Amino acid sequence: MIRIAIADDHDIVRAGLKQIIADEEDMEVAGESNSGEKLLELIKKHDYDVVLLDLKMSGMNGIEAMKHIKAIKPSLPIIILSMHAEDQYAVRTIKAGASGYITKETAVENLISAIRRVAAGGKYISPTLAETLAESLAGGGSDLPHENLTDREFQVLCMIASGKTVSEIGAELFLSVKTISTYRQRILEKMNMKNNSEITHYVIKNNILDI
Repeated sequence: MIRIAIADDHDIVRAGLKQIIADEEDMEVAGESNSGEKLLELIKKHDYDVVLLDLKMSGMNGIEAMKHIKAIKPSLPIIILSMHAEDQYAVRTIKAGASGYITKETAVENLISAIRRVAAGGKYISPTLAETLAESLAGGGSDLPHENLTDREFQVLCMIASGKTVSEIGAELFLSVKTISTYRQRILEKMNMKNNSEITHYVIKNNILDI
């Protein structure tokens, strides 16, 4: 039996995923959570074979949660679920340790095969993602500027683009204003930008964040 944990902050999405899995005799949803923080508590207490993890949740996001999970149980396969197309986040999540990346739009068609693949120790990536990942790892120069940011810098980038101030970001991430200002400066330098307006324009243009 493949024991699965699901983390998504939308009840209807979790219900839909559970319905897809319910038809499989060798799978069961053994745990579910509406946040990354609660998911970590489940993983500390119970054993699972696969984790289905929403990329964007309130509080701890998917990439942050994945890093904590890997610190606790390095070999636990994680499939990232996202509303965003592969070209926006998939390479970053695979590099961060995910075993697979599925868009919620294609979950009905791909979820079961993805779970079986990663539960058996493999990776689940589409042919398009495989090509993109290969180019990225080979240093083919196809990366967009935001792909060169660290995970924390990327998180701050998205928060700036959503209109949050340095103080608000610091409070949410439990970091000092000075630290957030340093991250902001690094983002501007790495992406060759001058101000928050350019950051916001870039994020909207590349459909990185729903605003």
